[in-house]
Amino acid sequence: MDAASIATALNALVPGASVEALAHGDQPTVAVPPSRWPAVAVALRDDAGLAFTALVDIAGVDLLPKDPRFELNYHLVAPDLHPPARLRVKIAVGGADPRVPTATDVWPAANFLEREVWDLMGVVFSGHPDLRRLLTPEDWEGHPQRKDYPVQVNRPVKTDEAIQLTAEQFRANIRRDRAVREDGSR
Repeated sequence: MDAASIATALNALVPGASVEALAHGDQPTVAVPPSRWPAVAVALRDDAGLAFTALVDIAGVDLLPKDPRFELNYHLVAPDLHPPARLRVKIAVGGADPRVPTATDVWPAANFLEREVWDLMGVVFSGHPDLRRLLTPEDWEGHPQRKDYPVQVNRPVKTDEAIQLTAEQFRANIRRDRAVREDGSR
């Protein structure tokens, strides 16, 4: 099963889906608009020719400064096909108010995966049954895997306050750390 045949099948199953096949060497990849994701997800799972019944992972990518800023990569498996098939679904999400419909109704495994992406990247999954922090403390502010999240360097890590460094302070810290390693001290 290649990306073009999957995209063709999905566009036939979901009117107005606008699914696009993408060229990726490692596995079939399709792009889906966020608004059409719920219907496409159901078709991926329920159509006998596709049968992507297992959601393995969701990876969030911050593409700052590009627009759309975020990209979600859903990794699916069709274990009942012979041979089993894999599929990557890419969803581009804008940065101003990053939202995409939840996939928890289609694949229950999406629950914790979407919570992780929300916690670390700040992408909101509309309709999620329990969207709350998963990996960071409940009082954490911000989303630490965003490219514009403040870097904490040269101080003990605090969960209540991020420090701001200038570019020159950051470079000075790196030079100092390299010099310490080269001297063998520490």
